[in-house]
Amino acid sequence: MRVHVLQHVAFEGLGSMETWLEDRKARVSWTRFYENSALPAPAEFDLLIILGGPMSIHDVAIYPWLSAEKRFILETIAADLPILGICLGAQLVANVCGARVVPGRQKEIGWFPIYAEVSDADHFQFPRQIQAFHWHGETFDLPPGATRLAHSAACENQAFQLGNQIIGLQFHLESTAFSIDALIRHCANEITPDQPTIQSVEQMLDAPSDAYEQIHAQVQRVLDFLSTQVPQKVL
Repeated sequence: MRVHVLQHVAFEGLGSMETWLEDRKARVSWTRFYENSALPAPAEFDLLIILGGPMSIHDVAIYPWLSAEKRFILETIAADLPILGICLGAQLVANVCGARVVPGRQKEIGWFPIYAEVSDADHFQFPRQIQAFHWHGETFDLPPGATRLAHSAACENQAFQLGNQIIGLQFHLESTAFSIDALIRHCANEITPDQPTIQSVEQMLDAPSDAYEQIHAQVQRVLDFLSTQVPQKVL
């Protein structure tokens, strides 16, 4: 399997998804926009992973490569390739598919539960409730034709599925203790005190090991689900 990854900043990487890719001997290619904005043709990969980042999808004047990235995502969708968008990645997918991306009612930073929506057998199904890691200030409307997969108390649209091959996650199932520490070091200015949906550094870093085990199991399930949309000959 050939997997292409869109990475926006050096400190937001694949996290635990690396293990899934290694176990499947995937050939991984990268577009690291902070270094080089070169993009492949859709024929050159089988699955696209779009990672998070601290910028907004609207920051085109600051990050001109966002325009090319949005066109590339549309081309990938048109090629019927599976896509996983995480946080900023989910917002980009939602936006190019016709949905608004706007500031949320409040920022959501830390470990907070998400709740699964009722869906049918054709859609990915999360457990009824899972503690997930969040770091976002913006949110997306559901794209036309998409199904909501999860919500949280602070954010109505936490996950969506579009067709059989696209999943967008506002939260981070791939997070590791290392990646959370990196977010804290680079984005500490967003951790404002006395906000019910923003945890302290101590709370974020004090998560038990089984919290990581649970989210890592779920991101593997998401990737397993999407990999079934890759033509069998390349698996």
